[in-house]
Amino acid sequence: MAELKGKILAGKILVQPQEAETKTASGIIIPDSAKEKPQVGQVVLVGADKKDEPMELKAGDAVFYGKYSGTELNIDGTDYLLMSQTDVLYIV
Repeated sequence: MAELKGKILAGKILVQPQEAETKTASGIIIPDSAKEKPQVGQVVLVGADKKDEPMELKAGDAVFYGKYSGTELNIDGTDYLLMSQTDVLYIV
């Protein structure tokens, strides 16, 4: 992962989503049209605490987030999601 330049605003996080599964557990190949959007990723950057909400995440945390959470960004050819820490459902 390349070093990212920039700053995330308070209460926001930048997540790198995991790749979608290409095969089922039994070995069946999933076509692109049937792939689900991944809902798990790794936190890359975190913003500062908000006035009334401390930042509970840190870079490197693996997280589960809602299906339609975040805004998709492409930075230097890599896909990321920018979201609020409140969009995170579970920290692994």
